[in-house]
Amino acid sequence: MAESRTFTGLLAATAVGVYLLVLAGATTTLTDAASACTTWPLCDGPVAMTNTALLVAWGHRLTAAAVGLLAAATVVVGLRSDCRRRVKATLLAGAVLYPVQIGLGAFVATTAGDSIFPGLHLAVGMGIFGSFVLGLAWHLEAETGSDDEDPVKNPTLAPEPVADESDGAPVDLSFGERLTATAAAYFRLMKPRLMWLLCLVAAAGMALAVGPDLTVRTVLLTLGGGVLSIGASGTFNHVLERDIDKRMDRTSDRPIATHQIPVRNALAFGGFLSLASLWLFWQVNALVAVLGLTAILFYSVVYTLLLKPNTVQNTVIGGAAGALPALIGWAAAEGTIGLPGVVLAGVIFLWTPAHFYNLALAYKDDYEAGGFPMMPVVRGETETRKHIVYYLGATLVSAGVLGVLTDLGWLYAVTSVSLGAVFLWTVIRLHREQTEAAAFRAFHASNAYLGAVLVAVVVDALVL
Repeated sequence: MAESRTFTGLLAATAVGVYLLVLAGATTTLTDAASACTTWPLCDGPVAMTNTALLVAWGHRLTAAAVGLLAAATVVVGLRSDCRRRVKATLLAGAVLYPVQIGLGAFVATTAGDSIFPGLHLAVGMGIFGSFVLGLAWHLEAETGSDDEDPVKNPTLAPEPVADESDGAPVDLSFGERLTATAAAYFRLMKPRLMWLLCLVAAAGMALAVGPDLTVRTVLLTLGGGVLSIGASGTFNHVLERDIDKRMDRTSDRPIATHQIPVRNALAFGGFLSLASLWLFWQVNALVAVLGLTAILFYSVVYTLLLKPNTVQNTVIGGAAGALPALIGWAAAEGTIGLPGVVLAGVIFLWTPAHFYNLALAYKDDYEAGGFPMMPVVRGETETRKHIVYYLGATLVSAGVLGVLTDLGWLYAVTSVSLGAVFLWTVIRLHREQTEAAAFRAFHASNAYLGAVLVAVVVDALVL
């Protein structure tokens, strides 16, 4: 077991190291640091602390050497261990690709002119990262998985609880207290916990699109419309899931489930929020309004009514709802949808399962009682933990692609690598501990990762 844990640590460290190398390579390309060092493997001439480009080039090469040694050690330990054959196959794939990566890097450094090789160099680096992440997911599955799980093939609704006449707002309250309680209930309908992150996604899209040219008017109208559209989507979700909410412990106290707010009032509130959000979006441009309406309909109808109760892939496909604010932000600033905006949306889309599957693990029994075919309910906890690693790796790759396509610099690279490593560490602990506390730890780490990366995007694009 100790040997297996040592190998897991080496494999995780190698994956993070390769990811650092990929983003360091992207920074080297964007800053044109390779032109400061056109010899290989060493740079000719003295190293001056004032020569930033030369320092970046040296840092990239030293990182490549250190990560190469770490990767070699990981491959040797893995091949000598009794890990699965498919894990060893991923190690061999990484070992074969690494010299190719070195060769491409040498060619890029010693030749002048634009070509496909810098992009190919980065692509091979992402391939190496993917091979080690895949090996890590499969090794953790073998190391910590259980064969005793009994997934539910067709989850069914738990019996509806007997209505409690005490449901609803307390009657022994003053008018002011009832008014405050009612206002708080309507605010809960809007799912305010989702607002900060989704608004940050839109802000990152706007910042990426136009940088410092972003206007205050565009920001206020877009984020204002975003808050209202999130509130409308959340309200309709409460209405449509009101009967199921009564069966689940974590949702049984929601305002509509407890009859604190009548359904007709909630529908009117949701409709008002929708119209208000679309009006604000229309003040920006028509494309933003169309995307805003799409976001409301997708979350309220496609996700809530069609995906969530009917398919185990509900979380994966439903990630499109969280990705749309990236396109809304880009369209608000630019008037069109650009490739970096699409890639940013892809980061959010791939991050969603890596994020939400942790919550699904923590509330597995609740989702089973509600009849939802969530991944832990239908395919088991071992499979869910493995998919978290899959999607975490895919998230980091997409974040690397975003760094390559844009002018994002060192702050974005450092943030993505450091918080990505923390996220991965909590996921490894989740595999080993397999507790509700570990699932919540990974859930919060995923929030911290995305929040910090989005802030880095905004700061890098607007300030640095």
